[in-house]
Amino acid sequence: MTLQWTAVALFLYAEIAVNLILCIPFISARRWRSVFSWRIWNWLSPYWNKCFFTMIMVLIVLFLDAVREVHKYSGPEPMQDAKVNPNVYDNVHMKLFRAQRNLYISGFSLFLWLIMRRIVTLLNQLAVTVENSAGLQAQMDGAVKAAKRHQDDNLRLTKALLDEEKSMSVEKQQLKLEAEKLADQVKVAEEAVRKSHAEVEAMRRQAKGLAQEYDRLLSEHNQLQNFQSPTDKKDQ
Repeated sequence: MTLQWTAVALFLYAEIAVNLILCIPFISARRWRSVFSWRIWNWLSPYWNKCFFTMIMVLIVLFLDAVREVHKYSGPEPMQDAKVNPNVYDNVHMKLFRAQRNLYISGFSLFLWLIMRRIVTLLNQLAVTVENSAGLQAQMDGAVKAAKRHQDDNLRLTKALLDEEKSMSVEKQQLKLEAEKLADQVKVAEEAVRKSHAEVEAMRRQAKGLAQEYDRLLSEHNQLQNFQSPTDKKDQ
């Protein structure tokens, strides 16, 4: 294996290890987000896209070179030469095996490189979604508590209104009873006033009768005096 394909194989092994670590279930997306927020990644972030696309181009070139090698050693001409010479046959198959191995290495390296980029993006998005959902959950809990508090306030107000209505109804009944008592007292007072008026009228009539009787008696007395005065003069 040449130096470049050794480097590609090591890169493939590193990609497999990183993807397996990223897929560990007990490490949460928020933890990965905190790891991706380290200062070294912030320092490397301006060069990340360039490095990513450069690596894609290198892997594509190596993949196409491996495809070319596979097509070269699997063609009819090397096979015809291999049938003539057994040593050439082994050499051709060895080179074909190496070309196919390099094809698989470069192809899987390219595939896992894209998969790793996608996994990192999804972990960041999942962490952001979890944080937003936590914020929304906190807002929902606050809204539920506020709604429950308002409901309790409404229940208290309703109870207070009912109690006030009951007290007002009791007061109305008391006022009604007092009004009825006052009406009865007014009736009694009116009856007493009527009786007093009747008594005053009777007393007035009696006083008038007495005045008339007095005037009559007074006139009779005067008449008697007038009658007696001539008799006395005759006796003298």
